[in-house]
Amino acid sequence: MSDSSTRPINGLIEAIRFLTILPLPGLPAMSEQSVARAIPWFPAAGLVIGGALVMVDTLSRPLWGDLTAAVLVVATWGIITGGLHLDGLSDTFDAVMSWRSRERKLEIMKDSRIGAMGAIALIVLILLKVALIAGATVAWPALLLAPMLGRWADCYGIYRFPPAREGGLGRTFNAQVRQRDLLMASLLMIGSAWFIAGFTGIIASALVLVVAHLLARWWVRDLGGLTGDTYGALCEIGEVVALAALTIRLA
Repeated sequence: MSDSSTRPINGLIEAIRFLTILPLPGLPAMSEQSVARAIPWFPAAGLVIGGALVMVDTLSRPLWGDLTAAVLVVATWGIITGGLHLDGLSDTFDAVMSWRSRERKLEIMKDSRIGAMGAIALIVLILLKVALIAGATVAWPALLLAPMLGRWADCYGIYRFPPAREGGLGRTFNAQVRQRDLLMASLLMIGSAWFIAGFTGIIASALVLVVAHLLARWWVRDLGGLTGDTYGALCEIGEVVALAALTIRLA
């Protein structure tokens, strides 16, 4: 079968197009189906994002110090992804922390306006990213792996849990993703985590899996399934968990 999931370069390009604002001219228009076929390559796109973050950190830290470098890295992180997952995080927390009915929560997630709980979630997450990066003795392994592990959390959520709505991107993703897609994404994640950070990388991967599973179970119970917004929230929270695990100080 000759689709994006079986041809690495096609799948990776499709994943980069969907998950970043990096210009890739001369390509046909994206469709929900082509993006769904690129799901196994989401972690690889995360490594591309991580490479850009390492570059920003490497250039800025000697010039302006740890805190300024961390702010620039987090700003680049948000810009290069177009705020895609940050938007999902705020919408998710506005909904699930509203204590309304399931139907009303799903309506809140469609509202483009940000509420108090969404704003708090964004602020806390951004501050955590800045603090963890600024305090890292060696930041580059965490910056490489965190975007990858966050996007693997998306792959896990898409495959393992049902969609909340009949229509929409979540339904399309869930209908098309296969066990082999999750396996491919997982092998890339585990191999990269071990190669870049050794045993600490494996621990970080396991923690992201546990947190993603618990969050997804909560949101399925609350919303009846997952949506595109909750995938974004899984990614953002997975990134913070990975950063925390990979920058921890044991001595």
